[in-house]
Amino acid sequence: MTAADQLPPRRLPAWCTAPWLMLLLPVLYSLLDAALVARDASWWKVALSTLAAVALFWRRRLPVTVLLLTMPGSWVDDIWLAPITAVYTVASERPNPRVLVPCSLLFTLVEFFHWPLPDTVFDLSRATALDAIQAVMLAAGPAATGLLARTRRELAARLDELTRGQERESRLLAERVLISERGRLAREMHDVVSHQVSLISIQAGALQVSTADPAAASAARTIRELSVRTLDELRQMVGVLRGAGSPVPDSPLAPQPRLADLPRLIEESGLAAEAELNPGDRPWPEAVERAAYRTVQEALTNITKYAPEAVVHVRVRAKGRRLRVEVRNERPPVHPAETLPGGGHGLVGLRERAQLLGGTLTAGPTQDGGFEVRAELPAARS
Repeated sequence: MTAADQLPPRRLPAWCTAPWLMLLLPVLYSLLDAALVARDASWWKVALSTLAAVALFWRRRLPVTVLLLTMPGSWVDDIWLAPITAVYTVASERPNPRVLVPCSLLFTLVEFFHWPLPDTVFDLSRATALDAIQAVMLAAGPAATGLLARTRRELAARLDELTRGQERESRLLAERVLISERGRLAREMHDVVSHQVSLISIQAGALQVSTADPAAASAARTIRELSVRTLDELRQMVGVLRGAGSPVPDSPLAPQPRLADLPRLIEESGLAAEAELNPGDRPWPEAVERAAYRTVQEALTNITKYAPEAVVHVRVRAKGRRLRVEVRNERPPVHPAETLPGGGHGLVGLRERAQLLGGTLTAGPTQDGGFEVRAELPAARS
């Protein structure tokens, strides 16, 4: 392979394939043909040849009419390029044999019986046979080329349609694989997590019954209730995953959390939290209320992991057409020796949820050594 073979194929400039140029070019070379042929002809012959060339401007919209307009110039002045282009256009735009065959036959007769007619029209001679062959080829050549060009366009369109169909099929196959993998992960998650949470619930129930300490019994009861609720939510999520994004008809989804559930969430967190909940009288969208609840839930979960002894401030209030959610913990008196494991995706997911709603979420340490999570969610995405 030579160096020239390795070079990328050369492409024509954009102006070479512009629609206006493809429309104008046949008119120009037909005018040149008419000027060369009708150089010493009468004015009316020049006019007919010019009409044949100029009529090509409308060849794609009115191919048969344009072909008829080129016939007088071809008959009296022996021009070729304009009628050949017209026959090609008829074959390309009107491939019906009922249209194409008469048009091609008309050009063949006009070219064979040229003006002025000779004394012996049907002279059985070699010259007459050559003229007949020439007339047939002048009509058959552009007709065949026009049919070939139309077939090529149709094949290109069909190939493009098949390519898009294969792309759609590939996407559907990828979605089916994703759904299958999602179901497998859902089953594994259910088997592993539900087993562990069930053990926690059983141990908490046993502790609640066996202990004589009221505080320990209350904590055990709270742990058991949270475990049972977690199992219920887990089953609902597994049902959604197995159903490829749609809930299982026989197991409807549990009610989604709202702003009204925040007091219970704060109370069950077991943290020293001060709550200021004033969302206003505006009916917030369900997605906004759910995002606000999940923001407070994730923030309290992180505080439980990393600063369980810190004082917590939860503030939810309306600010115009936006709902502001703030969860801040002060500097903890002591840091836990061991922290619970975390996936590290909680705040990332909350930030994405807020952005999808058209809001913002920021999180970071405060100047007094604490940590603050702040979200602003709009009433409706603009």
